[in-house]
Amino acid sequence: MSNIMWYIMKEERTKYTGETPAMAFDGITLSALVSEWKQALTGGRIQKISQPEPDELILTVKNETTYYLQLSSSASLPLACLRNEAKPAPLTAPTFCMLLRKHLGGARILQIEQPDLERVVRFKLQHLNEMGDLCEKYLIVELMGKYSNIIFTNEEFKIIDSIKRVNSFVSSVREVLPGKPWFIPKTDGKHSLTAEFPAELCSLLANRPGPVSAALYQMITGLSPVIANELCYRAGINPELPAAELSGEDRNTLSEILFWLKKQIETETYTPVIYKKDGVPVEFAPVPLRTFSDYPEYEVTEKSSMSEVILSYYQEKDAVTRMRAKSADLRKTVQNAIERTAKKLDLQRKQMADTEKKDRYRIYGELLTTYGYSAEPGSKSLTCTNYYDNTEITIPLDPTLSALQNAKKYFDRYAKLRRTGEAVAKLLTEGEAELEHLTSVRESLSFARDEADLNQIKTELTDTGYLKFHREPGAKKAKIPKSRPLHYITADGFEFYVGKNNYQNDEVTFSIAGNSDWWFHAKGIPGSHVVLKTGGREVPDELFAVAGSLAAYYSSGRDAGGKIEIDYLQRKNVKKPNGAKPGFVVYYTNYSLVATPGIDESLKEVKD
Repeated sequence: MSNIMWYIMKEERTKYTGETPAMAFDGITLSALVSEWKQALTGGRIQKISQPEPDELILTVKNETTYYLQLSSSASLPLACLRNEAKPAPLTAPTFCMLLRKHLGGARILQIEQPDLERVVRFKLQHLNEMGDLCEKYLIVELMGKYSNIIFTNEEFKIIDSIKRVNSFVSSVREVLPGKPWFIPKTDGKHSLTAEFPAELCSLLANRPGPVSAALYQMITGLSPVIANELCYRAGINPELPAAELSGEDRNTLSEILFWLKKQIETETYTPVIYKKDGVPVEFAPVPLRTFSDYPEYEVTEKSSMSEVILSYYQEKDAVTRMRAKSADLRKTVQNAIERTAKKLDLQRKQMADTEKKDRYRIYGELLTTYGYSAEPGSKSLTCTNYYDNTEITIPLDPTLSALQNAKKYFDRYAKLRRTGEAVAKLLTEGEAELEHLTSVRESLSFARDEADLNQIKTELTDTGYLKFHREPGAKKAKIPKSRPLHYITADGFEFYVGKNNYQNDEVTFSIAGNSDWWFHAKGIPGSHVVLKTGGREVPDELFAVAGSLAAYYSSGRDAGGKIEIDYLQRKNVKKPNGAKPGFVVYYTNYSLVATPGIDESLKEVKD
């Protein structure tokens, strides 16, 4: 089979598409960003420095226009790009931020460089020291996954401080501590695409172990697995082919593709692109990726800058990652409560199963009352006719008791099990409602967008007894930001409201919605209450589908990969029982539709 035919086979295409890992923040991506920054920031002055997150800086740079440079050393989502606006900063600046403000406030950016496609950027900065003399410092950004860092050094690359300090217990290769020298750790076996000839690099593949794609990104500095796969694709080479088995023709073709990539980097000719599937970003790159653009299910969008691509791709992922970190304690509390409740329910169900034998004891008692006269004293059993079904039945007896005493014993057992059954049935109902509520709270944590949403969920957990409220003596009550339901509007003025948690679900259903408005919810699973405001108008049929998709998207079933059944009805038919937990409602007549989870492109989100 030819290499080209290998790509055409549908079952093999997933090696390039569905199973390809997300784009690493590699050296080539960083090279495209540095190219932008050189033009925009060189010669500019740093007007403001903020640290909105423990591992992130925002530099406000004035250079003809004002730029906002975001530098994040997050272990899970390291990134760097130009933003359109600053991010809210904490009232009290962290120590590292204060240090940078002291030294770099008003500093001029002299030079921005990336050493040999490494995932490192050095900002050479000029500022006035306390004596009024010009001095130079370096702000170094390392985007190396979990080893990412932002380091501040003097002109001799001696570390002044860093956003993350690394001692010898954490790393035996390099300490990142004040007074220590800064250097880039050596990577054995790595070669430079910009400093070496592509043909020579390809000749080295003959001695590399493993598949050709892995050999490429392990051998050449700055390459990610995605770019390595792209090079193989353009060369018509199976990326899983052992590197040592490449023919001379394959190495020549791959050399030509490497030369093309080298030219793109040297001439700074980048085409920032982002790829989406079903409206969701799945990949980005500084050069077009034919491994995606050759297939119609992927939508390709070119952006004017690499920063725009980075922001578009990472913004949602970064928000989700940080919110998950901030909600970790709440998630743990809710999950522990769910597990405790589930275990309690299992025990109660076993108790309920044991009570199912109570009617047998009642029948034993009644039959002994009727036929007990025929039992011989000291008998261990009595066989008689069960007049309920006309079958023969054998009743175990305690030989030390009379027939009537045995009957009383069975009636007592029956009464005890009946009382137990009634109590356990009530506990089961309460436990199942509690589990449903806790599951809905856990789902609400997935929909939380900001601190205000988390505070509202925390309030709900406190009000329902899962969290204890603590306030230091003499401390003033903190002002909690108001969290509002999501609000969408169509071009012709129809409004949709979506609750992100149980309190908001109650607000959407019983405060915002009117009796004639339409109410939507995913059937039988936790999810948001969605309201379609009619405004007294007749609702077009397609808007019911739009609302259904919203209800499916904001439900626990949105990641299941299929369509979801949605219940909908007029709000006047939705009721809240007395004493019900937040977000719990009942309804008895409804319509149904099947919807694909998603937010329709016709909807515009309104910030209330």
